[in-house]
Formats: sequence, C-alpha cells, structure tokens
Amino acid sequence: MLNITCISIILLTAAAAIYLIMSYKVDIQMMQQNSYRNDRYLRWWRKNKESYRAGRIVYFAALLTLTFWQSPIAMLIALIIIILDIAALARKKYKKPLVMTKRAWRLMITMVVTSVLFCLGAYCGAGYTLLAPAVALMLLAVLSWMVLLFSNWIMHPVESAINKMYVDDAKQILSQMPDMKIIGITGSYGKTSTKHYLYRILSEQFDVLMTPGSFNTPMGVVRTVREQLKPYNNVFIVEMGAKQPGDIKEICDIVHPQIGIITAVGEQHLESFKTIENVQRTKFEIVDALPPEGFAVLNDDFEYVANREVDNVKVLRYAVKHTKNADFKATGIEYSTHGTKFTIEGCGKSIELETKLVGECNISNLMGAVITALQLGVDEEKIRYAVSKIEQVEHRLNMKRTPGGITIIDDAFNSNPDGSRMALEVLSRMTGGKRIVVTPGMIELGDKQQEYNRRFGEQIAESCDAAIIVGHYNREPIVGGIRNKNFNEAGLHVVDTFAEAQTELGKILQPGDTVLYENDLPDTFK
Repeated sequence: MLNITCISIILLTAAAAIYLIMSYKVDIQMMQQNSYRNDRYLRWWRKNKESYRAGRIVYFAALLTLTFWQSPIAMLIALIIIILDIAALARKKYKKPLVMTKRAWRLMITMVVTSVLFCLGAYCGAGYTLLAPAVALMLLAVLSWMVLLFSNWIMHPVESAINKMYVDDAKQILSQMPDMKIIGITGSYGKTSTKHYLYRILSEQFDVLMTPGSFNTPMGVVRTVREQLKPYNNVFIVEMGAKQPGDIKEICDIVHPQIGIITAVGEQHLESFKTIENVQRTKFEIVDALPPEGFAVLNDDFEYVANREVDNVKVLRYAVKHTKNADFKATGIEYSTHGTKFTIEGCGKSIELETKLVGECNISNLMGAVITALQLGVDEEKIRYAVSKIEQVEHRLNMKRTPGGITIIDDAFNSNPDGSRMALEVLSRMTGGKRIVVTPGMIELGDKQQEYNRRFGEQIAESCDAAIIVGHYNREPIVGGIRNKNFNEAGLHVVDTFAEAQTELGKILQPGDTVLYENDLPDTFK
C-alpha cells in the first residue's frame, strides 16, 4: 500500500509534468514568433530576462528543497508552488497566441520525447528512486529553453525535407498556369495595405488571388498556392516580407513574379539587417528577379529607393513629396472628415480620385496600386470606382467614429519612424477636441532604437494634447523626447499595460476627442 510520501511524490511528478508541458507551449509560441529560427529565438531570449529568471528561480529553489529535505511537508509546499504557477500560466493572455500547426506539434512531440528520455535516465541513474523523475521534470522546467533549442535543431533536417516537398508542389502548380500574372509586393512598410488596394482595383477586371493576412514568408506563400490558388485565377498578388538578406529572393525563386512593387525602404528590422544598405539590397531582390519583359513600380519618396538604379527592367517611379525624378506624382491633395481627394499625374495621364482613406502613406500606397493597374490595362473608370470603395485595412491608420463622438485612429500594426510620423500628422489635423496618442513606441530598430523613439517623443509633443506611454521597453527615450519640447506634464501619462492605458484614457476622454493607437508590441517584447 502506498504511503503518504509516495503519494506526495506521485502528485508532485504529475503537477511538474503538467507545468512542463504548459511551459513548452509558451516556449514554442515564442519560437514560432521568431520563425522557428534558433538564432532569432536566442536574440529574443537574451533580451527578455523574464523568460528565464522570474518563476523559474522559484522552481530551482523547490528543486533544492526536494533534494536536501525530502519530507511530505516540503513536497506539499513544492506542490502548492507548482499548482499556483500552473494557474498563472493558464490565466495568461497573449496578443498573438500559439497556433498549433503540424510543425508546432512535431516540435512539441520531440520536446516531450526528449523529456521522457531524460526522466528515464534520471530514474535509472538515481537507482530507480521514485523522486528522481519529479526532480528531473523541475530541472527541465528551469531549462525548457534549452530543450526547445535542442529539439528544434534535431528537427531541422526533417522540417527542411518537408518544406522542400511543399515548395516543389507549389512550383509544380504555378508551372501549370504560365499565363497568370504574378505581382510581388515588398517594402519596409506599406506592403500589406498596397496589396489590399491593388487586389480591390484589379478585381474589377481580373480574377485575383492575394496572399492572406501576413502570409509573407516563403512557407506562407507556398501554403497559399497549394491551398487557395485556382486554375481560373488571372492574377496572383504576393506579399513578400524579409528580416534578413536573401528572404525576398527565396520567395521570388518560388513564384517568379513578372511585376515588382517596392513601397518603401526604411530603417526597420535593423536588429537583423544591421544597416539600411542591407535593407535596400534585400528589398531590391524582387527587382533583380524580374524577367526582361517585366516591370518595377518604385516609391521615390524614400531615399534608398530613389538612389537605386535599375537597368534590367522597365521602371515606373512615383512620389507624393520627392517628385523630381518620378514618373507619377500626387497633386491637389485635399483631406476632409470623409476621406481624401487627389489626382495622380504622369505618363500623359491625369486621374482624379476620391477615397475614404486618409494620410500621406495611404495616398502613396494607392499610387503604387493604381500605377500597376494602369500598366495591366484596367480602365480608368474602373480604377476610380474601386478606389472610392476601398476600405481601410485593419490596424493600419484605420479611422473609426464611436457613437459617443470619439474618433479612433487605429495604427497599431508594426509602427516605424516614417509611418508613426505620418500617423501623427493625421492626428494633428484633428482639431475638434483633444488629440491623444497611446503608444509603447517602436521596435526592431537596432542601435538607433533609442534615437528614433526620442524623436518620436518630440513629434508627439508637437502633435498631441495628451500622451499615454505604455510599458517599459521604450519609455525612457519617448518620455525624454516629449519633455525636450516642454510638453504640458499634466497631459503626459505613463502606464505599465494597455489595460491601464484604457483606464487612464477613460478618465480624460470627452466627445470630440481623437485617439491614435500607434503600435502594439507583440508578446516577444515587454
């Protein structure tokens, strides 16, 4: 018959196993957000000290307790600690939760098998002591990130083989549709909005497929081809994202675009790119991949687009501000509470357009889409109609009005120096009440992160009546920039979480006010 010590050990082992599996899910979630790349995950791990120093130290203390003080009371205390941690993990909410794809399941199974083997080794090595698996499980909980890295490394050849099979299948599907136009869109920012605008315009004349959501990685594009591409599609619009040199080329080698659009080259993802020159080189991989009969549509408002010569294909350049060498320019821009009126002029054409969209960035994104549609022979009247019906893309300078008379400008997706400046310009035009910004600042700017967030703070001070700064990650430079401009301290609010920001916002909001939500940091940042 089992005694109380054995029962305590069994309960402790079961609780430790549950906690370990829950910890593994969090670890895989962060690996997923870092593209299943060990190097990227390690960069995140080194910066996010909470990932290995917070609750895990308590586990290490529990491990020592069990090792040197093997009593039912000590094990009960350890059990309570583990149960409380399980409850805390169960309650935790994430902005971008784990998606249990087949790859995530394979990684989880590998981690579990590795853990079982480790526990069996501990059990045998300790002379078949019942306590050994519980101790081993808690040690694994402390070092779960190492199990993750090891398992991901073990699975790399398997995943590479699976991915190659999927890529080859996608290439085979595309090879059977030689008459379909494939349009690649990339840029430091603006590519998702441009994709949606181009899709809406081209749909007036063609049967169009675009990569959904942020499916802008090689495997996201491959999945779109294998699951959604139909024989009757005339046009395939492919959003192409990149975090390091070679990423765009990898996608181009799969889909072979005939048309390439570059919406921007800016200082984003500098932690991985290191220099703006590397960003430029990577974005222009799409132009370098175009066939001789193809063409490129380039946004000359960005220096590192304008200064890059292209001689392998036809080029059409456009601009809102820096129009000197542009083939197309935007003129007669008029903003109102209903949207924007403007004219696109160039190459012997002049098209007057009205849109529900606001902001210079949206005009720029529309220009890239309209120019591409013109080159594909879409009728001007169809373009005008489509542009007038385009809806704002969620979280990208999306303007809403509440029944209570509050205007919400949602620009929460992936803020950057140029995009945040443009968003603040839109906010500054709202003069019906207080102008309020809620932001945690900008990320992935490498060595320039402090500088750009300080400058962002200065722009906030010049554009807003109130500012709510969220979190710790960029707090110091943003607040410093705001104070550099002698901003009214009564309008400056510093909070730790978005929940606190909403509470603070509720205290100061009045009918007629406008709130700009600028950026929303993912779970990999605190």
